[in-house]
Amino acid sequence: MTDEAKLTLVQINDVHGYLEPHHELVWSASEPTFPKLGGFARISTALSQIKSAGGEMLVLDNGDMFHGTYPAVTSKGVDLVDAVNALGIDAMTAHWEFAWGPAHFEHLCQRLHYPMLALNCYRTDDGTRPFKPSAVFDKGQLRIGVIGLAATIIDKSMPPSFSTGRRFDINEEAIAAEITRLRGHEHCDLVVLLSHLGLPQDAQLAARLEGVDVILSGHTHNRLQRAIEIGGTLIIQSGCHGSFLGRLDLLIKGGRISSFEHQLIAVDESFQENAAMAEIVDTIMHPHREYLNRCIGQTNSALHRNLQLFSTMDDLLLAAISTSAGTDIAFSNGWRYGAPIPPGPITINDLWNIIPTNPPVSVTEMSGSEIRHMMEDNLERTFAADPYNQKGGYLKRFRGLTIFGKIENPAGHRIEKIFLGECELEDDEDVAVAFVTEQGVPAKYGHDRRHLDVTAIEALEDYISEGRAQSQTVGRFYVA
Repeated sequence: MTDEAKLTLVQINDVHGYLEPHHELVWSASEPTFPKLGGFARISTALSQIKSAGGEMLVLDNGDMFHGTYPAVTSKGVDLVDAVNALGIDAMTAHWEFAWGPAHFEHLCQRLHYPMLALNCYRTDDGTRPFKPSAVFDKGQLRIGVIGLAATIIDKSMPPSFSTGRRFDINEEAIAAEITRLRGHEHCDLVVLLSHLGLPQDAQLAARLEGVDVILSGHTHNRLQRAIEIGGTLIIQSGCHGSFLGRLDLLIKGGRISSFEHQLIAVDESFQENAAMAEIVDTIMHPHREYLNRCIGQTNSALHRNLQLFSTMDDLLLAAISTSAGTDIAFSNGWRYGAPIPPGPITINDLWNIIPTNPPVSVTEMSGSEIRHMMEDNLERTFAADPYNQKGGYLKRFRGLTIFGKIENPAGHRIEKIFLGECELEDDEDVAVAFVTEQGVPAKYGHDRRHLDVTAIEALEDYISEGRAQSQTVGRFYVA
């Protein structure tokens, strides 16, 4: 390369299939606001504007693109392919894309106009990689190596079908070897990690690895207003649902980043919709609009998943499934995805955004000891001191219980007391619980486990249509 060069990296992460503008929660000092952000037609315009300003550009997607909304899940991601290809993405890595099994995702990747990268995904039978570990891009005088790191929780805390015949890891030696290969054999000027590990994990990687210039971080839905600098590595992450883009403008001198500018760009109404992309999106959405736009009830308070220890959206979900199952206690996973619902109407589309997998409502019998151990395990997966041991989303959601604990305590010793109603839950006390998915109650817990003949969305629709969206008996974890 010459002595000086410029490059713009544009990050798209954790879109979760949101093709159209949608409400997004934005915090203010007094109360949250809910502007309409995102949408592929706006994103397309934003990308075109960045490109038209001149200079070299790479557009990279951290994954969670093809799952999370009704058109995404009902087509197993296939219906989104034309729209995603039209964005002009240069490379991706993955997480929820494995929801329909590795074979399906690998077949879907054959239809993409860009590579899927995952250095840390291996076949269990022979140890080979089903995806390229990295890709090299020549942009003007610059040669950029991009290493993909898929989510490592796919074979650890997701349903087993996600990882059939595959394993995932965080292998620092393997990453370091690929960095050395890219800089040596491929003569790359810059090395970028395109990661779906999560911000805490990526920060630890940056502290331990040499030769990484930039980490584009995904999975944890952080809206970083300022790039993080750890050693010689820059880290950015850019929210979720396509509501934001991350822009990182780099000035490279003498083979190193000499300066940078970072922007977290809200994809708002200031970006006029690209007509061609709007037509593609409408073709996808048109067959579903009548069904998805049907109003089933009202909420007087905002429903969202923007808090770590509890969420009003999951309070509603748990109320619906426990009512359907006839239990006082219910559990669900601490999912991060799901656009908020401001006070006002609730539509069928909102329900699919809350729980796009639409699993059956399930029930099981659990002892107080099992509940304690399950929640201790989840607390460790959420708040482990070693970021590599963090394998969850937010804290597991629950209804009907009050739990007091200390997050800073060592693994297995965070919970002080659990109450069921006004009484302390005894270890040998058996209780019936409702749940959705094995992420709600893992298979190793409980007995007499069975699925009911009702899905989560049916339970939600029944509960909301009866006007009970506001009458929720919540469960809470209090930091003592």
